[in-house]
Amino acid sequence: MKEIVQFKKGVLGLCVMVLINQRDRYGFELAQQISKHVEVAEGALYPVLRRMVADGHCTTYLQESTEGPPRKYYKLTSVGKDYMNELVTEWDKFVSGVANLLTEAEEESKEK
Repeated sequence: MKEIVQFKKGVLGLCVMVLINQRDRYGFELAQQISKHVEVAEGALYPVLRRMVADGHCTTYLQESTEGPPRKYYKLTSVGKDYMNELVTEWDKFVSGVANLLTEAEEESKEK
């Protein structure tokens, strides 16, 4: 079970960056969008967002909302976009490598 949590933590930043790259978003909106694809606790998202701001990958701004208090929106910086592209490339390599390993292991198991 620990491994599953680590998988999610490891890829959460990438998911956030990809969504913010589409358009500026606020925290709850990000949690909703990510949860459509990966089960993740909303509380896990905010430390990732704080780290991204601290690392210079995102900036924030407040925008009035018709549904309550102003919302804090996150915007990817140019450094963040470059980092996101690097992560996407590495993620693609990683997923491909793991998929190949699993396929080979499955084929080898069938041969026995």
